[in-house]
Amino acid sequence: MALLTLGSAMGLWIVLTTGFCMYFLPYDNPVTGNLVVTNLLFFNNLNILIAICEICLGTNILFIKKDYKELREEFKGKEWKACMQYLTMPLTISQLFERKTWSKMWSTYALYDPSYQNHESFGFFIDFGNGMSTIPPCILLNVAVVVPEKVSPLLVGCVGIAVYWQIIYGAIIYLLSFMFNRRWEGKPVLGVAAFVGISNSLWIVFPTIGIYACVCILRDGNFSIFQEQLRA
Repeated sequence: MALLTLGSAMGLWIVLTTGFCMYFLPYDNPVTGNLVVTNLLFFNNLNILIAICEICLGTNILFIKKDYKELREEFKGKEWKACMQYLTMPLTISQLFERKTWSKMWSTYALYDPSYQNHESFGFFIDFGNGMSTIPPCILLNVAVVVPEKVSPLLVGCVGIAVYWQIIYGAIIYLLSFMFNRRWEGKPVLGVAAFVGISNSLWIVFPTIGIYACVCILRDGNFSIFQEQLRA
């Protein structure tokens, strides 16, 4: 029996993981008490979910190639419908833990950028690489926010700057590659803007906040950037 859609499952993940972290924050209102913290917890937990999907991209590429060809035939000129169909796809509990469920994200996205069904492309390898390398740093940053006494400011600051810059650089180069190779041609502008432009811009905006926080950590030698509550 389907209890969730894919989109609602992703939303539930973000609410539960971010809410769990916020439960331990010392602010009167943990959502607005420190906006740097709120933004980083949201992004780190979103990135962990997408990183799991990116690992599926690398380990299930043959399925993605096959599914992409079928979707291309069915949704040619209607790519946005394929995206909406994927996000509203009903899921059973067992399907939440199947690689194909999350691999289908990439065969659907490949309708806008076919490089994602090509294991020789930059887009494939930058995302697979991010999936393999960014989960531990995101967990480390979450720990620094929730229980700062358990980790070193020097370690967190250095690792955070490195991983957030890696994410920003990869997103910028990917978008430049997308535009340079004119992969947007023949596709609706709004669809490209939403499913390529806005989605990828999240991996530029939020890591920039992360770099700012990590610079403050190294400058101050502590986690005061996470512990300061905004005053009305």
